[in-house]
Amino acid sequence: MKINYSLESINDLIRLREFIRVKNPATARRIAKELLVGIGKLKTFPKMGLPVKRAPDSGVIRDLFIGQYTVRYYVSSQNIFILRMWHGKEIGKDL
Repeated sequence: MKINYSLESINDLIRLREFIRVKNPATARRIAKELLVGIGKLKTFPKMGLPVKRAPDSGVIRDLFIGQYTVRYYVSSQNIFILRMWHGKEIGKDL
C-alpha cells in the first residue's frame, strides 16, 4: 500500500503544528511525528480506522484516531489517500 496526501491534509498538518509551535515547539514536533507514525501504520493495517457512516461509501472512507486528532482517509485497492486531519476541538469549524 502506498500513502498519498491531499493538499488539504498537508496544509492541515502544517496548521496544527504551527498552532502548537507558538506555545511549545517540542510538543509540536512530537505531535507531528505521532501523526505521521500513526498514518504509517495504515500501510500494514489499512482498515484500522473506523468507517465514516455518513460517507457515501463508508467502506472506503475511514477515520483514524491518534490521541486527540482525527485523520480522515480513503482506502483503494492499492493506495491510501489522506484527505484531512484535525484536532477534536475543531469539530464544527470549517476546515
